[in-house]
Amino acid sequence: MVVLARVRLLSANRRVVRGAEGLWIYRLLTQVEPEAYGSKLAYVLVEASASPLVRDMPERRLALLDEAVEVAKALGASNVYRTKVLVRALAARQRERESRPPEPLASQEREPRAAVR
Repeated sequence: MVVLARVRLLSANRRVVRGAEGLWIYRLLTQVEPEAYGSKLAYVLVEASASPLVRDMPERRLALLDEAVEVAKALGASNVYRTKVLVRALAARQRERESRPPEPLASQEREPRAAVR
């Protein structure tokens, strides 16, 4: 699978492979070489969260952004792209959270009961 992912990456002839194929390639290769591919995975995850495919799936968008933040945080401090992708992922996640309607508190979910006498 790793060889296939590398072949697809090389045959794409692009700096960053995007979309579902990019997610597959970078998720797989990040497991093998996290410092080499983690920043690209985080970048593609943030892009995927803005895709029309997940427009009506807020939980999926947030999951992609949470994954991007975790991948970026896992990069070594010496990785030159770590700060850039981490800031981008954190900002996108914050925007996603701010765009959501506030969740009701547990005490507000229940309607008050009328006194029965």
